[in-house]
Amino acid sequence: MDSDKLKQFIIPIFLVVLTIAGVVMLAPKVVENFQGYTSVKAEIETKNTTIKEKQAKLEEYKRKEQEEKAMEKANVQSGKPFYKPVMSGMDTEAVIAGEFAEILQLVRVNKIKVRSIKYDYDPQDDAFVQGAGDKYNVARLNMEMIANYGNYDNFLKELYKHEHFLDIQSAEIVPYKKNKRVLLINFKVKLYAKK
Repeated sequence: MDSDKLKQFIIPIFLVVLTIAGVVMLAPKVVENFQGYTSVKAEIETKNTTIKEKQAKLEEYKRKEQEEKAMEKANVQSGKPFYKPVMSGMDTEAVIAGEFAEILQLVRVNKIKVRSIKYDYDPQDDAFVQGAGDKYNVARLNMEMIANYGNYDNFLKELYKHEHFLDIQSAEIVPYKKNKRVLLINFKVKLYAKK
């Protein structure tokens, strides 16, 4: 009788033992798969972060390229070409010298006295140097000048009509204390030339 009672439990006991054996045998595989899943997930997150960084850099490069194209388009629309030296392969100082001579000629013609001139070649804060430094030379000039109103007015008008592209940064004008008709001028201009 005991064996009859046991016979009816043999199949369920066999199934329980088989299930436990299957769990014991499959547990390392499940753990290995889970570890593989977590490592792949971490790798995907790392790659997604890298992709986002690369996309941000790409967007920045596209923005800079658009700004450069807009700047070039504005220069073309301004109708003033960049100064182009006769010879190529010269350093910034030599390239800008030709255009600087033209500015000095305007100063002389308008009888303006120059107290001092400070040069800054290819300044790093200039957009052309940052975006197209291999194509353009830039010189920032800080000029301290002395002139009367009429001569300075003529100088500015002729500078505006100047045939090459240049950028007047600032002009600080202070009347001389002893003679109000004489102006003390701090004039900043950027000269551009193609390489």
